[in-house]
Amino acid sequence: MRHGLFMKELFIVRHAKSDWGDASLDDHERPLNRRGERDAPRMGKALAERGVRPDVLVSSTAVRAFTTARIIAAEIRYPEAEIRRREELYLPRPDEVLRVLRELDESLGSAMVFGHNPGFHETAWQMTRQSARGELDQFPTCAVAWLKLPIEFWGEIDFGSGDLVEFLYPKGL
Repeated sequence: MRHGLFMKELFIVRHAKSDWGDASLDDHERPLNRRGERDAPRMGKALAERGVRPDVLVSSTAVRAFTTARIIAAEIRYPEAEIRRREELYLPRPDEVLRVLRELDESLGSAMVFGHNPGFHETAWQMTRQSARGELDQFPTCAVAWLKLPIEFWGEIDFGSGDLVEFLYPKGL
């Protein structure tokens, strides 16, 4: 998609609400709770209604993030088997998220990444231009920051370069 500038699209997604009920479970293995199981399909439907269909979905390996990715993938008709899992997206720092994005195949025009706070909130905030940062004061569970990036190559992605198209979160739907 070109409008005089090269453009990539990025969707930064925080996993849906997770279950803290089983103290014996390792943090990585925590599933979604009932609210998460309700919010994820609603968010997927909202994205589908907006015509969102990323070229690639990349998820943290944590159960709650991958489950969120699977549910949203079903709603936007993205093949579950093609969701990529990256260990680096489990509780990452913003620079680690950028490293994963910079490794994406250059033929891909859009990407949706699924992960965790505080790293995903910080990444979304740092990716957007100063003027849009107020909208990203909070990044609740199952929130999606939809960004357009004036770059030709994923390797060019950097902080402060994104234009916030829309910020979606469950209570705002």
